[in-house]
Amino acid sequence: MKLAQRLSRLGTETAFDVLAEVNELRRQGRNIIALSIGEPACNTADYIKNAAKKALDENYTHYSPSAGIPEFREVIAKYVASTRGIPVQPEEVVVVPGGKPIIFFAMLACVEEGDEVIYPLPGYPIYESMINFAGAKAVPLRLREERGFSFDVQELRSKITERTKMIIVNSPHNPTGGIIPKQDLHEIAELSLKHDFWVLSDEIYSRIVYEGKAESISQFPGMKERTIILDGHSKTYAMTGWRVGYGVMPKHLAASVAKLMTNSNSCTATFTQHAAMAAMLGPQETVDEMVKDFRAHRDLIVDGLNLIDGFFCRKPVGAFYAYPNVTRACRTHGFKDSKQMQQFLLHKGGVAVLGQQCFGTRSPEDDQDYIRLSYVSSVEDIKEALRRIETSLNNSKLVEEFLDEQRTKEMAK
Repeated sequence: MKLAQRLSRLGTETAFDVLAEVNELRRQGRNIIALSIGEPACNTADYIKNAAKKALDENYTHYSPSAGIPEFREVIAKYVASTRGIPVQPEEVVVVPGGKPIIFFAMLACVEEGDEVIYPLPGYPIYESMINFAGAKAVPLRLREERGFSFDVQELRSKITERTKMIIVNSPHNPTGGIIPKQDLHEIAELSLKHDFWVLSDEIYSRIVYEGKAESISQFPGMKERTIILDGHSKTYAMTGWRVGYGVMPKHLAASVAKLMTNSNSCTATFTQHAAMAAMLGPQETVDEMVKDFRAHRDLIVDGLNLIDGFFCRKPVGAFYAYPNVTRACRTHGFKDSKQMQQFLLHKGGVAVLGQQCFGTRSPEDDQDYIRLSYVSSVEDIKEALRRIETSLNNSKLVEEFLDEQRTKEMAK
């Protein structure tokens, strides 16, 4: 039977493809250090797990309202109001299973076929995927290394047309760890007001910041009415598998997104909402300790990467990813791009990383190569991964063996 044509517009999150490859190699007995997946390695705090157990014991196993438990929406509203400096009502909050549904629902609710959505490149791959799936035109805006991987507002101006319906901002940013300065956000806000487009502000890493503060575009006059804030518990509270996220948006849009929840998921699991509410109301020391550990891991991995010939890595100021420029290393060793380096490091070096192709369709004028390394693993794993990367790249015989294998595969196609 033939599948719907719209599925051809649907992308994927290649980090999970790499994870599947890692698991298969491990099943074969290979020792692989995975710096590819974007989730904290630490476990969910006990007080959160205990809250989930209590909720189960009290039989919170039935449906909740599609927009979320009222008490939880109220807790989220107070938290967002205090951290972003804006008034928020519970009716402006929608709880969803993870962060992705907010991306999906925002596209379905706000963007018509043929509209244009500007998104960061590199960026979280689901942005581009959902824009295309909704039938809109994906308009990439390159984040430039020389600007600390922030937007060039002048370049943004040149991308805006009468069809621009939305811009996506992500700060702190995946995969680069960059933060958009407050002044740049202010200028983006002014463009949104002038040209009347939505802003989807992905703030999922807002608590994981090492220097300065991650500002929200929603704080500027007139922006609360046209901003969709995406946040959640996966990164901050090490709750990736719990699937709890939320969006904060104008009330009329929240009602429509809740209706999309009714039609798709019915609701987010009730007992996980109780656990997530406990996470926000409980002690925050575990979050502070996690960020402190990430800061030490960041310094370790960035310093180590910059000692590898052909690598140059800026120090990220948020999230938990290093994004070194490996252009010179690719050219020195004969790799055609970062994807080929990714494969080499996995199969010959025993280290899983992600090439830049995992973060959006590469623009033709982009002649630089990058890889992303998640530094949530142990100090020991990071040190060993750095050693393996340098050792394998310095082994010319191993590199040539890999390139020969790649050429043989290409000829066999």
